[in-house]
Amino acid sequence: MKTAVILAAGEGKKLWPYAVIRPKCMVPVANRPVMDYMVETLESIGFENIIIAGGRLTEQIANYYRNNKTVRIIKADGTKGTAFTLRDVSQYIPEDSFLVLYGDTVIDKQDLLSLMESVEKTSVPAALIEPLSDEPSNDWICCAVNNGKIYNITGHPRYKCTHRFCGFALTSDVLKYVEFNSGLFTNVNVGVMAPQEGYLEMSLADYISDGNDVNAVETKGAFFDIDKPWHILEANNFMVKKLCDELTSNITGEDAIIDPSAVIEGYYKLGRGSRIGRNVIIKGSLIVGDNTIIDNGAIIEGNAVIGNDSIIRNYCQIGNGSSIGNRCIVEHCAEFTGIAMDRVHLYHYMEIGGIIGTCTDIGAATVCGGLRFDDGKSEHRVQGRRERPKEYANSSYLGDFCRTGVNAIIMPGCKTGVYSIVGSGVVLNEDLPDNTLIMVEQQTVKKYWGPEKYGW
Repeated sequence: MKTAVILAAGEGKKLWPYAVIRPKCMVPVANRPVMDYMVETLESIGFENIIIAGGRLTEQIANYYRNNKTVRIIKADGTKGTAFTLRDVSQYIPEDSFLVLYGDTVIDKQDLLSLMESVEKTSVPAALIEPLSDEPSNDWICCAVNNGKIYNITGHPRYKCTHRFCGFALTSDVLKYVEFNSGLFTNVNVGVMAPQEGYLEMSLADYISDGNDVNAVETKGAFFDIDKPWHILEANNFMVKKLCDELTSNITGEDAIIDPSAVIEGYYKLGRGSRIGRNVIIKGSLIVGDNTIIDNGAIIEGNAVIGNDSIIRNYCQIGNGSSIGNRCIVEHCAEFTGIAMDRVHLYHYMEIGGIIGTCTDIGAATVCGGLRFDDGKSEHRVQGRRERPKEYANSSYLGDFCRTGVNAIIMPGCKTGVYSIVGSGVVLNEDLPDNTLIMVEQQTVKKYWGPEKYGW
């Protein structure tokens, strides 16, 4: 098996605001597009033909992989569903067995090998599935397992289901069922409404109902499906730790410098021309790109990944598990934990925990609350549906190309859309749409004042 298809044509509406200016698969996790971890894994296990089926904004994917001869980018009609996306690229699949994966997932390498091994040993298609444990079934397309076989594929069921899908190793005979997908997911509980899209899982349900087997391969390692904004933080925290834990010695690039006063408790990988300066404290392991400066009392509270050409200095504080992108500035006494994408500027005395989109400028003393008065978790709206995440519910989610003014306050769980501004002194307590400026209209009183007021 040398061919893999990565389905990356989805619009990512549930990921708002991070899939507005980029394809969902290009959302950064530890400073790389989430899909790139999948591509890297596939290349490491010998795949020679990686087909990425893109949709809206496919040009960004093509630009990123422009020098990779293993990857072929094909634009498909992603609005019709995953089955039809696979159908649109099926002519480029030369083998009788192949992988089909989703571009917004992170899958453990050994789990992919187990999935491949299943179909290579039996010539029977297989699905990689993850136990749901305490996750709600109605967030996913689910299935049950009996004697190592998939059965009872159901879309977003209201009752408890055991597993969700992660990826597939298919055989060529499944493509006929993809070709004749009805474009409607009918395997739902009565009263559950399904969109008019052709889902690959529905083609598998038809394949099984015609008497064919699909083997079940259960995940053993970590799996992440980047479906909603908080999932980006979950994957980032895991990947930062994984990458830092893989360091077993210090690596110093050409012309990189570490001041003797710096304290680094873990291992570090320091890129070419980068510098860790005076009185810096790093309480974990650190991966730094090229030409980045960390200086003058900056504190990193644990593991972190920092990109190229960034400036981190002047007693700022970065939390454990954070990633800072390329050409970022984190300045005087700024406090940040989470994901700062490329060209984010964080200035004096601001405090944010969450995700900050690319080219976003955070004004001095902007504060994003992470603790509610009731110690509870904030409710989110995802395409009108109410959700309360288990993790990162109270984080802040600022879109791309945004700005905040001095002393702006963003309440727990609030999101700002792309191209939006939170003005000075605003207390934002609800999501701010794309292309929106919110500002305070101040009412003032003017009176005469002078020496006479002091008895002169």
